Amino acid sequence: MSTAVHGTMPPAEGAGVGAVLSVRDLHVRFGTEAGSIHAVRGVDFDLHPGQVLGIVGESGSGKSVTSLAIMGLLADNAKITGSITYNGHELLGLSDKQMSDYRGKDIAMVFQDPLSSLTPVFTVGDQIIEALRAHGSIGKEKARERAIELLDIVGIPSPRTRVDSYPHEFSGGMRQRVVIAIAIANNPRVIIADEPTTALDVTIQAQILDVLRVAQRETGAAVIMITHDLGVVAGIADEVMVMYAGRPVEVGPVDQIYGHPLMPYTVGLLGSIPRVDSGEKRSLVPIEGNPPNLLVEPTGCPFAPRCPISTDACLDGEPPLQGVEPGHQAACIRSAELRTIAGATDIFPVPPVAVSDLDRLPRERREVVLEVRNLHRHFPLMKGTLFKRQVGDVKAVDGLDFDIREGECMAIVGESGCGKTTTLLEIMEMSPKTNGNIVVLGTSVKDVKKRSELTELRSNVQLVFQDPMGALDPRFTVFEIIAEPLQTHGVPKAECEARVRELMRTVGLMPDHLNRFPTQFSGGQRQRIGIARALALNPKLIILDEPVSALDVSIQAGVINLLDHLRAELGISYLFVAHDLAVVRHISDRVGVMYLGKFVEIGDVDEVFENPTHPYTRALLSAIPVPSPEKERNRHRILLSGDLPSPLERPEGCDFATRCPVFKGLDENRRHRCRTTEPPLSTTGAADHQQACFYPEEKLVTSRVSTHDGTADDQPRGTQERNTQ
Repeated sequence: MSTAVHGTMPPAEGAGVGAVLSVRDLHVRFGTEAGSIHAVRGVDFDLHPGQVLGIVGESGSGKSVTSLAIMGLLADNAKITGSITYNGHELLGLSDKQMSDYRGKDIAMVFQDPLSSLTPVFTVGDQIIEALRAHGSIGKEKARERAIELLDIVGIPSPRTRVDSYPHEFSGGMRQRVVIAIAIANNPRVIIADEPTTALDVTIQAQILDVLRVAQRETGAAVIMITHDLGVVAGIADEVMVMYAGRPVEVGPVDQIYGHPLMPYTVGLLGSIPRVDSGEKRSLVPIEGNPPNLLVEPTGCPFAPRCPISTDACLDGEPPLQGVEPGHQAACIRSAELRTIAGATDIFPVPPVAVSDLDRLPRERREVVLEVRNLHRHFPLMKGTLFKRQVGDVKAVDGLDFDIREGECMAIVGESGCGKTTTLLEIMEMSPKTNGNIVVLGTSVKDVKKRSELTELRSNVQLVFQDPMGALDPRFTVFEIIAEPLQTHGVPKAECEARVRELMRTVGLMPDHLNRFPTQFSGGQRQRIGIARALALNPKLIILDEPVSALDVSIQAGVINLLDHLRAELGISYLFVAHDLAVVRHISDRVGVMYLGKFVEIGDVDEVFENPTHPYTRALLSAIPVPSPEKERNRHRILLSGDLPSPLERPEGCDFATRCPVFKGLDENRRHRCRTTEPPLSTTGAADHQQACFYPEEKLVTSRVSTHDGTADDQPRGTQERNTQ
């Protein structure tokens, strides 16, 4: 570490009584060609043993920079002032070698991307052993036994065998478990987890959060949980710090922050989250605008330009973080007035719920926009160097049937590797050689003979990608990006410009910005550009591949509201793929739950969410965090054992049997049926609801049910807990 440090505070003045970690008046500046960026501005907090502090906020709010400053891992151009004390010892000003005595031993960190955190050329056992021997005099054999013990604690199956595996041989969730094992190896007193579940599926996320609770219980450590997921914070944190523009704007106990937020920014964040525990159709609260540029010091409240209740007084100096009730602080001059609000819609302008005439028509009377029948996509597995031969098949998609009606949103959900994206690609390719049948607006792709007919068919199905920056050519202006499909279909130039301007207005962008480049727009605006391009040819169906997963929740809300509005106004249908089931519940009419290339449950979204019958669906829904501390405290998790099986090693009967919590409680005769016979999709009590399980009413046996305080209940949970919302 070669950062510049000035004006550190003496520990006697700055350290909190009984705190294991104290941060006082922390400032971090980065020198750039454009000037000095004041990334962290006056952060103060105390962390006590056994406490979990959740730090939340939009990208660029200073969350990760704060954690890296504590660890002494900031870049060379960082200038840090203030005080960071561990057990009364000042950390700022220490050399990199001196900080190495604290890192990993007293203060450990779990990073967002486990693959980049692990060295690919060393086994996971060697990396745990390295962490153990770097901070203590322990022999190789004892260190190896401790490494095996740690892998067992974090839930790695067959730890004695897997200790000699390399990181690439593990799934994403298992790699994150290894990183947690390394973090707790030396029984640290502080664990910093920086977005530890962001890139993981919801079922794996639940497992990782449970492992973190176990790790805290094993070590007695204090934890800093940095995340953008307010549901995760509600379930694990004792205290919450909300950051905006580099500084805390609200701090307090988790129940007070979620129950009675007293800073408009916090109110907006909580209102912008789709709720999986509510089937009510409502518009989300978008926080319009963008965070301030920290090259320029704010002269007033930094949130004022985006705040719907700001006044001229808000611009008269930046409001300090001050007590508004016992243990609760907020940086807002109007905090007292917010005590009476019922919710975010009381202060934020929210568009009305989008309703179209199609919503009033029964589903069977609407036109079928897309029909997929018996869709298969198998990839040959080849072996050999000079003479290759096929030794098997990877069944990525294995017999899908569904249809989408006019003005309807159909969602496909499931863990990574279940075949969601392959399904989208097969539909978009529209190849006559497709194994199965794809029918668009009554025309089968197998009946298309001419290229012009295929081009016309494809114009009715457009795609919006997950990463808006990666999907837009940075060398093209917005006009060129949106106009490209129009020009490809021979639309005259004059009509193109008028159409592009109309599309930009439709998606909420300024038409005068059509000559700007994608880099000049925010993430949410770039996704709106992608949606405008998809709308250019007036398609009947838009395929949305994780369209909001790369966006902050405040920006995500605006894009979701836009999609709802477009569907109601234009009568467009959506095929929506997402791992966030709360978003799916909010936007979708129907949902298909996918596992190893097949649907295990499909039907009306409210019916599936309120009355899930397949054990996999029940586990998915129980794993979704709810932004309510009280509800999180009283929920029972169905934690699945292991990860999604490889398509190369599929079970003979039910694909889910190896992880199924119902299977564990069956007698041997019924287990034999699950092992040898594949259950078909069959209709449940509701007409539009099918599931593929022989014993959907059987009791669930859970491996562990996590609670808010980190304890676990290993008792079986019966069918009365099916609806875990």
